[in-house]
Amino acid sequence: MAVNRPEKDGKGKTLVIIPAYNEENNIGPVVSAVKKLSFHPDILVVDDGSVDHTADNARIAGASVMSLPFNLGYGAALQTGFKYSVRMGYGYAIQMDADSQHDAASILDLKSAIEEGAADVIIGSRFLEDPDYPIRFTKKAGLAIFRIIVRVITSKRVTDPTSGFRALNRRALELYCGMYPSDFPDADIIIATHLSGLRIAEIPVKIYPKDSGKSMHSGFKPFYYIYKMFLSMLVTMLRRYPEKRP
Repeated sequence: MAVNRPEKDGKGKTLVIIPAYNEENNIGPVVSAVKKLSFHPDILVVDDGSVDHTADNARIAGASVMSLPFNLGYGAALQTGFKYSVRMGYGYAIQMDADSQHDAASILDLKSAIEEGAADVIIGSRFLEDPDYPIRFTKKAGLAIFRIIVRVITSKRVTDPTSGFRALNRRALELYCGMYPSDFPDADIIIATHLSGLRIAEIPVKIYPKDSGKSMHSGFKPFYYIYKMFLSMLVTMLRRYPEKRP
């Protein structure tokens, strides 16, 4: 792994984590947009075994880069970022995707919510202000199922359980270092977070509809994804968790 470390310890600061796989065309503009934010966050791009110039373009744009030896999956790349943030002493982290769907300006809202202590994990929802946000039918059906399951288990209404735009505090980062799913962490990690005694909240964010490129949920993948998510949620429910803190 190769990484450009921050010039000084990041204790108490916020790290923006961007997992990326073959995103050479998008990663530069994404990093540049984040760098323009008023609080000048540190940025870590976790290159998940890309075979293009994703890592090079991320460095050119000004991000620190960790390059995994081969493609380990979205969840594994995120967990790498979480472990890095804990090791470097960051108090907060914000995860966002590398495909230009997530509006960098919404990072400010996520940052404010997590630093104010609204919850341990803040999920950025595309549906709170736009219930008719356009998504494929298969994904819409999966979302409906996951919303119901999450609500039954956690007693919380989560409108966007598959959102990859989230903010986490130190408690959540430390928890995720040891238990984060390696594949598609969505409803299962929300349930595991709740069962571990951490608080979850949602705020509205701007996420642009995906109109080009290949989605990781394209073709028959949504059906396989739903199947795997059910298995993952079952395993999550069977795990032992520490007693919840008051």
